Amino acid sequence: MSTVSSHPIPGARVRNVALVGQSGAGKTTVVEALLGRTGSADAGSATTGLRAASVPWTAANGQTYRLNVLDTPGAPDFVAELDAALSVADLAVVVVDAADGVGVGTSLVWERCDAFDLPRFVFVTGEDRRRADFDRVLGQLRSTFGATLVALEAPVGEADALEGVVDLLHGGEADRDESLVEEIVAGDEETLARYLDGETPTPTDLEAALAHEVADRTEVPVLLGSALRGIGIDRLAEYLCDVAPSPLDRSVSVIAGDRTVEITSDPGADPLLYVFKTVSDQYVGQVSYFKVLTGVVTSDTSLTEMSSGQTERLHSLLRIEGLDLSPTGRLEAGEIGAVAKLAHTESRSTLAPASTPVIVAPPDLPEPQFALSLAPASRSDADRLSEALHRLTREDPSLRVTHDAGTHRLVLEGVGDVHVESAVARLASRYGVEVATDEVEVPYRRTISASAEAEGRVKKQSGGHGQYAVVSLRVSPLEPGAGFEFVDSVVGGAIPKHYVAAVRHGVEAAMSGAEHGEPPVVDVRVECYDGKAHSVDSSEMAFRAAAAQAFREAVEAAGPTLLEPISKVTIVVPSDMQGVVLGDVSGRRGHVVENRPNGDGSQHIVAEMPMAELRRYVVDIRTMTAGQGHFHAEPAGYRPAPQRSS
Repeated sequence: MSTVSSHPIPGARVRNVALVGQSGAGKTTVVEALLGRTGSADAGSATTGLRAASVPWTAANGQTYRLNVLDTPGAPDFVAELDAALSVADLAVVVVDAADGVGVGTSLVWERCDAFDLPRFVFVTGEDRRRADFDRVLGQLRSTFGATLVALEAPVGEADALEGVVDLLHGGEADRDESLVEEIVAGDEETLARYLDGETPTPTDLEAALAHEVADRTEVPVLLGSALRGIGIDRLAEYLCDVAPSPLDRSVSVIAGDRTVEITSDPGADPLLYVFKTVSDQYVGQVSYFKVLTGVVTSDTSLTEMSSGQTERLHSLLRIEGLDLSPTGRLEAGEIGAVAKLAHTESRSTLAPASTPVIVAPPDLPEPQFALSLAPASRSDADRLSEALHRLTREDPSLRVTHDAGTHRLVLEGVGDVHVESAVARLASRYGVEVATDEVEVPYRRTISASAEAEGRVKKQSGGHGQYAVVSLRVSPLEPGAGFEFVDSVVGGAIPKHYVAAVRHGVEAAMSGAEHGEPPVVDVRVECYDGKAHSVDSSEMAFRAAAAQAFREAVEAAGPTLLEPISKVTIVVPSDMQGVVLGDVSGRRGHVVENRPNGDGSQHIVAEMPMAELRRYVVDIRTMTAGQGHFHAEPAGYRPAPQRSS
C-alpha cells in the first residue's frame, strides 16, 4: 500500500460511480484509462472481480474532484457483487461495446440499476474496433431502454478511421446540436422559460439543467470513445464532475426501530458507515470497504456494529488512492474508504454510535441455484477447510455452506456454476486448501403404503454378561408430511418401561438409513406392541439393536416406496423461446402448472420438476435462452420416484 495520501476533498466534489455492463464490454479498460491519464497506474493491467479505484481529477473549472470508481464483474453469477457496488454508488456508468452493442448482460445490469433507483450515464467504448457503429448502438439503447437516452457526443470516424469525438453540447457553433439543446432545456422549467424568451443557454446552464434531469432519472447521457486509446475518457471524467450527482445530493434509507426513514449525507451528523465489501489482504488481514453515509470518522473513532452490538475502533483507517490503500486520519460524509482488522464486522454491516441504533438495509441476496459437494484432498486440507469456507462467506455472503447429512460432506452453494467454481479455485489459490468436487446427492426418502409387522431379536447368552432383547413392531403409513409417530402399546411389562426409550432410539436410528446407506424413512407410524426382556442380560443397547432390526424388516415387508424431492420452479424467458423451454421441462419429467405472458415480451412459466433434474439447470437454461432466461426454485415436497426398469 502507498504511504502517501492526497488532500481531503469535500463531499460535494466526490463522485461515487459504479461501472457496470456485460462481460467483455470494456469496463476494466475504462478504469485503467482513467488511472493511466492521472498517472496512478499503467493502463492495460488485467483485473477481475469487484474492485475499487479512486481518481483525483482536476476539472476544467480548476477544482479537483475525487472519482471513486467501482469496477463490477459482468458475469450474471456475480450479481451480489454488482448489487454491493450499486448500494453505495450515486451514479452508474453502463459500459457498452461499440461493436457488440446491447446484449443480455446490458439489460440485466440496467434492471439492477432500476432496482436501486440509480441515475446513470452510458459510455459506448471500443469505437476504434472493427464493426463499431455508434448510431446502431444508440438505436439499440433507445429501443431497449426508452427515449430518455440523449447523445452528448458523436464520433469523428469509426473503427480504423476513428480520429476523435465531437462534443455536441460544448462544441462551437458548427458542432452544437440545437435539437440536443432543446431536449435538455425542455426538462428544466427555469432554463426552458429563459430559452423561450430568446436567451441562448450557456454550456453551464445546460450542464445544470442536465444534472437535475440525470438526478431525477429523466435523462441518460450517452458518451463515447475508445478506452484502449484514451479517446473520450477525459470528456467522460469532465461530465462526471459537472453533471453526475454528489453523495450529498442523495438520500439513503435506514431502519430505525420499526420505521424506515430517509436521511441525507450530512457531514455534521453522527457518523454512520455501511460496509459493502470485505476482502482478505495477505499483508493486513481483513479489509472492510465502506461508505460514510453521514458524519465524519477519524482513526480514533469507535462505533458499534449494529448486528452484534460489538464495539469496533477504526484504528487502521484507509483512503483509496488509485488502486492502492493509503493511511488517512479522516473521512467524511459521501466518501468511500476502508479499514483493516475489524473483528466483528462483515460485508453488509452497519457501523454507528451505540446511541444511534439504526441499520442500513442491505440488498437482498440472490438465492443459490448451484451447489457442489466438497471432499478435502488430505487430512491437512480437512483441518483447514471449515475456516477457509468461513472466510470466503464473510467476503461473499451470497455463497452458502451447508452440511450433507447423507454423505457427511460440506456443500458449497452459489448463484451459478461460475460463482461456485471460482470460489473453489480461491480455496486453493488463497488458502492452500485442495478439494475434490462432485454433484450434490439428491435427498431421496422412503415411505410405506401398507401395514406390516416384524420381530427383532438380539440374543447372546454364552457365559458372563450377555445381550438379550426381543421387540415386536407394527408399521403403518401416515399422511404425506406427517413425519413420525411412535406408540408404546406393550402391556404386562413385557418390555420394562425403562427400555422403551431405547426401543424408540433404535427405531429412529434405523429410520435415518445412515448405517446401511439407505434413504431415510418418513411418514410412518411405529407401534411397539410386544417384546421380551431378561432380568440380567437385557440392556439399552440390546433393545436399540432389536428395535432397529424389527423396523427394517417391517418396512421391507410393507413394500417401501422411493420418494424424490420436487421443486416448484418459476421460469421467466423471452416469449419466443418458451417452446424450447417447455419441451425441456417435459424432458425433465416436469409438469407445467402455469404459463402466461408478463406483458413485457417475456413468459412466466411455473412448473414442478424433480430436484434430480435441476442440478445444472442454471447452466442449461442459460444455454437454451442465450443467457436471457432465469429461474427461481423452491421445495415443493416429495412424490414417488418412477421405478427403474430392470
